[in-house]
Amino acid sequence: MTRNLTLLLIAGVLVAFAGQAEARRLRAGDAVPFSHRPCSVLDGEPCTPSTCSVFDHGPCIPEIDYPIGQNLQVTVLSVPPGDQQALYRRPDHDLDTIGDLFAALRSCWSPPATDVAREGMQMSVMFSFNTAGRPIAPPRVTFASKDAPQDARGTYLKAIDGSLDGCLPLKLTKGLGGAIAGRPIMIRYVDNRELQKQSGK
Repeated sequence: MTRNLTLLLIAGVLVAFAGQAEARRLRAGDAVPFSHRPCSVLDGEPCTPSTCSVFDHGPCIPEIDYPIGQNLQVTVLSVPPGDQQALYRRPDHDLDTIGDLFAALRSCWSPPATDVAREGMQMSVMFSFNTAGRPIAPPRVTFASKDAPQDARGTYLKAIDGSLDGCLPLKLTKGLGGAIAGRPIMIRYVDNRELQKQSGK
């Protein structure tokens, strides 16, 4: 009986090694990029997180981290830092990347005049573009500084609408237009000007 158990254990180990060797052989010849390959929670090597459950049978398709996510978010400062000036220059060509799009949106921003502005004011709006580079609907406010009065919120929303209108239509390449059309874009505007110093001058 001991001999039979020993033979069964040896056979089990050989089968396990053969399975691992087969898996390695298949993976070595797999034409699918490593980050896109289905993986198991039991794999000993790094793999992409997947959308499947540990209770699913067989391999599952990993959730690919696409360069363009569900939300496109950008922060626009009224006074950009010195090392970020290049990010606020409008490209002199059709917008072909997300960086180009964000630079164009930053370059369009014209904050309210200092006599009606509010120091430290923040407001976020969300909207989507169509393939022609025009908003599908007017920007919707998703956040505003909680202590800002209603008239200040109206002032900044008017400035945001005017700044975006002055930029339109954005000249998108066919590739970028197809990639972002209908996707929500969120812009957070931050008025970081030192308004007291400016009014003192």
